[in-house]
Amino acid sequence: MAIKNLLVLAVLLSVLGVSVANSKGLDLNYYKHRCPDVEAIVRRTTVQYVSRQPSLAAALLRMHFHDCFVRGCDGSILLKSPNKDAERDAIPNLSVRGYEVVDAAKAALEKKCPGLVSCADVLALVARDAVLVINGPWWPVPLGRRDGRISRKSEVNLPSPFAGIAALKKNFFDKGLNTKDLVVLSGAHTIGISNCGLINSRIYNFTGKGDFDPSMNPSYVRALKKRCKPTDFRTSVEMDPGSVKKFDSHYFNIVSQKKGLFTSDSTLLDDPETKRYIDTQVSTAGSSFNKDFSESMIKLGFVEILTGNKGEIRRKCAFVN
Repeated sequence: MAIKNLLVLAVLLSVLGVSVANSKGLDLNYYKHRCPDVEAIVRRTTVQYVSRQPSLAAALLRMHFHDCFVRGCDGSILLKSPNKDAERDAIPNLSVRGYEVVDAAKAALEKKCPGLVSCADVLALVARDAVLVINGPWWPVPLGRRDGRISRKSEVNLPSPFAGIAALKKNFFDKGLNTKDLVVLSGAHTIGISNCGLINSRIYNFTGKGDFDPSMNPSYVRALKKRCKPTDFRTSVEMDPGSVKKFDSHYFNIVSQKKGLFTSDSTLLDDPETKRYIDTQVSTAGSSFNKDFSESMIKLGFVEILTGNKGEIRRKCAFVN
């Protein structure tokens, strides 16, 4: 690692409370000499796709998150299995989309720098660049991850949209992330889209008595019922009504108004630290959200990574070598 790059990474990680000695082998200039155009190639491909279909930004950000929370940021979500028992086949991942963007970026890199850039790094870069295309925040992505060879449907245990604050905090703590990371990364729901199937029980039969979740704003429940009939499981629902196409702090405003779509959104008001963060973003019009989001995304990118001789560099992201 060059001295200049070491200093840049030291400052970056010190802000996040991560020591250089614990940077796990990632480097902002990891491919500088062997594939200097790696970021430009990935960005060009990502822009081509996301500029035509902006909703891919949320999809690709979600894919990166789902990847990192199972076996770490090792690209294992990208692997296919003939037996349909890989991570992508698990119920929470059946709605994940955007694989074609990662595959296209990887194919472009294979032409320029064959066998050098991992799919895990490609996904980390694609997620960052997709958010940037829709005018969201930018963050540096230290590189050097290796690709995992294992992807198991049975290991997919993601933070649930039905979870309360205690379970969510444990999910994040188990990955080396803290309470602030939880509330900040939840802010990605500002561009999120879900469906009626995930909320119908919450608005129609929360306790089995034909009621709705009392933590929800009644006016919001009425609006949701107009969109989602009791037997409708497919109609899309915006997670940040009125602001879903813009990456901003508006999500915290709707959560503070008890209009969080999922239990996992509403429960952020049940913890003093997460509620304080929400109140601060609402009162300051999101003054620190972009910076906070960037810092939490950098931390996410270090979760249980493979480096050195671990794993491999896949030639095609959907298959082990």
